[in-house]
Amino acid sequence: MAQLTKAKLEVHSALSGNPKNIEFMFNPSELEFSRQVFWHSDRGTRSSTLLPKVNFSGVEPYTCTLRNLLFDTYELKECVLKKYIDNIKQGVTAKADTITRPPVYILMWGEQNYFHCVMTSLTYQLTLFLPEGTPVKALVNIGLQEVDPSKMSGSRVSTKGAQDKRLG
Repeated sequence: MAQLTKAKLEVHSALSGNPKNIEFMFNPSELEFSRQVFWHSDRGTRSSTLLPKVNFSGVEPYTCTLRNLLFDTYELKECVLKKYIDNIKQGVTAKADTITRPPVYILMWGEQNYFHCVMTSLTYQLTLFLPEGTPVKALVNIGLQEVDPSKMSGSRVSTKGAQDKRLG
């Protein structure tokens, strides 16, 4: 019987804080990716079918929203915020008093690396509490956007299989 492999957001680079990899407690039930392609229509130039001539204008990065990720610490009687959510929040946190940006991640599931990405949104809902008010269950939605890791300030770039120092 095959062993279950957990999906995760692995930290590729970070300028501030100490973000850790985000391993999902339960794997997503689906991954949906989206990308827009831009075409410019030239209304003055028409083909024999009277359709306008179109020219390729570019592409946007892929996006993905991880929906309804469940994090549950009920059996441990631990605060789900401290155990999981605080680390996830580092993906959307920067500080104004230092040169920072949130981390770049790699969306991975087993041997499959989907893309390098940054978090563009985070929502979480606390859904179960211990009698004294400690939150022990959360549903999380994470918006991701593809990035080129070699083009980001502070990213690591790979050269001949070795990791170079961070670029400034």
